Amino acid sequence: MAAWADAIIAAMQAYPDPNGPDDPATRTPAAPVPCAALRGTLMVQGTTSDAGKSTIVAGLCRLLVRAGVRVVPFKPQNMALNSAVTADGGEIGRAQALQAQAAGLAPHTDMNPVLLKPSSDTGAQIVIHGRARLDLDARAYHEYKPVAMQAVLASHRRLREGYDVVLVEGAGSPAEVNLRERDIANMGFAEAVDCPVVLVADIDRGGVFAHLVGTLDCLSASERERVKGFIINRFRGDIGLLEPGLDWLRARTGKPVLGVLPYLHGLHLDAEDAVAATQSAKDEGAPRLRVIVPVLPRISNHTDFDALRAHPRVDLRWIGPGMPIPPGDLIVLPGSKSVRADLAFLREQGWDRALLRHLRYGGKVVGICGGMQMLGRRIEDPDGREGAPGGSDGLGLLDFATVLAADKQLRQARGTLALPEANASVAGYEIHLGVTGGPALARPALRLDDGRVDGALSDDGQVLATYLHGLFDDPAGCAALLRWAGLDGAEGVDLAALREASLDRLADTMAAHLDLAALLAPLQPKVD
Repeated sequence: MAAWADAIIAAMQAYPDPNGPDDPATRTPAAPVPCAALRGTLMVQGTTSDAGKSTIVAGLCRLLVRAGVRVVPFKPQNMALNSAVTADGGEIGRAQALQAQAAGLAPHTDMNPVLLKPSSDTGAQIVIHGRARLDLDARAYHEYKPVAMQAVLASHRRLREGYDVVLVEGAGSPAEVNLRERDIANMGFAEAVDCPVVLVADIDRGGVFAHLVGTLDCLSASERERVKGFIINRFRGDIGLLEPGLDWLRARTGKPVLGVLPYLHGLHLDAEDAVAATQSAKDEGAPRLRVIVPVLPRISNHTDFDALRAHPRVDLRWIGPGMPIPPGDLIVLPGSKSVRADLAFLREQGWDRALLRHLRYGGKVVGICGGMQMLGRRIEDPDGREGAPGGSDGLGLLDFATVLAADKQLRQARGTLALPEANASVAGYEIHLGVTGGPALARPALRLDDGRVDGALSDDGQVLATYLHGLFDDPAGCAALLRWAGLDGAEGVDLAALREASLDRLADTMAAHLDLAALLAPLQPKVD
């Protein structure tokens, strides 16, 4: 192996054992190594959605940045209702924001040039370079893809010029042959920029060998040649029992298995789209706060609740269709991509009546973004921004009304809670179409550092509404909100520190279980 590769791999692995302590204070970063020879684009594709592409790209970003490599994450096309606001004032998928954190970078719109935000089963808002451009159904978007591809290639070109290595995450699976024509998310992109591909499969789902071999069989000859090896993800068990299957896979495909990654429990990493059901281990003996979150059909930015899921004294419960809302201390109405439709669904489930009963018994309610809009008197959508033009009566718990406007509000924000005796800090971001006005705003929920106020707090102090996503992420703000909701002596959770520890643990595990030399080999420069 070349000396530069030896040095990079040594730097990647110069961290504590992955089974050791996760305290970031115990970790001494390796000194940067000369890495001028490490250049290019490497793409991680998956045999299915949720195979682990986002997580593996994040781990590779952390490994490479440890070694002094200027690495940047990239996802050509993302379909997700979990998004983040970037440093340049745009909107990208949360997975790319997490990967940027892993690489030590501020999120930028070039990291995810095309974001699709579904508004129905067949339609989506199309976000290009961080800005909402138009709404299209699936067939119309398929026709639009050549235009979207130009945005993808322009972003990739800029990243290649600014960084040593671009780590690309695919979307879904390259085996979706019905979407091969005009593909911009998987092999269509890889072919356009001529980059190598690593294929990831989730063994915890079952059928891992069928997934890998079947995916290869669905590819063209040039696409199969582009696949340089496999990563098997989320393995638990005796690796010796898996070895015969790995030998068969190598013989059947002629491609190497680059590693088998163990199932890692307890990672605190942002989910790309699906609601994460797991919670951290709880202290059963300590008093706990019961938090209820109704899962709306178009729920957005459910990562708002990651800090609560991780809190040792919070019992967070997702309530889905057909489930009654159980007794609780705090009900949080989440964000929504289709507020009026989700409000109608909430009423169909009888959750509006449960909300009123909850308040009569002294419970607290928080509405975030779309959830805030639902708490008001009226929601108007005169131009049909989120569905058919029209209006809907809100829940009437706060005296304000919302009009959905053409321009989406995108900004990062910091401030303080305006709760009585709770001058605690909060930090997050705004992503919303609504313009809200009414008497209730005279008693705001937040006072922001830029001089604005945000949201509303009811006169009886039971209902809080805000446009700020990430409301619970700041430890001080989280503690103050939990105390307001009834948890005596509550302390906050430092979600940022948990993410950092999880990224380091992930990178340590990947360094221990991947063949880094084979994985990095496609990035070596060609020798004339």
